[in-house]
Amino acid sequence: MPKRQRHQQLAQYIEENPFITDRELTRLLKVSIQTIRLDRMELGIPEVRERMKLMAERSYDSVRSLPLHEVIGDIVDLELDRSGISIFEIKDEHVFSRTSIARGHHLFAQANSLAVAVIDDAIALTVTADIRFLRPVRLGEKCIAKAYVKSISGERSKSKIECFTYVGEEMVFQGNFVIYRSAGEGAYEGGEVIADRN
Repeated sequence: MPKRQRHQQLAQYIEENPFITDRELTRLLKVSIQTIRLDRMELGIPEVRERMKLMAERSYDSVRSLPLHEVIGDIVDLELDRSGISIFEIKDEHVFSRTSIARGHHLFAQANSLAVAVIDDAIALTVTADIRFLRPVRLGEKCIAKAYVKSISGERSKSKIECFTYVGEEMVFQGNFVIYRSAGEGAYEGGEVIADRN
């Protein structure tokens, strides 16, 4: 492939997926990792860690439904009541010691907390979750979760959220969540709706 065409293809892959690694690009473009690094430098495209940092520093909507430190993974993009993206790196404390495979509840927690975080309301709670683990995730892999609000119904009291988690280009987890939202009218507590008296 001519250099100019390779540069165009490289830029397009990174535009479509800013989290794509140099190793994944070598596989797609069938060149060495040194060539990818040189091409990126010529095009002025930073490495994946720097791209993630830049995305995280970008201005995006603030999470309303829970404290930011309670979101599992780092939110790098958020449009309330529309969509969100988070990144979660699998570390030693997230895997089974014998197999180095991630424990499923960490993948679920990333997707579930992102589904709650994308809700534009002070109170948001998971009502139901229909989830599928599509392949094991291993130590050191980066999970990129993308959540999309599909509908808001019943006078804004429930939202349906789809969440897809990827490692590279491969989908590893899929979840459909129904999230209860207070819509500013009351708080759900102990099975009853408590009126907001403030």
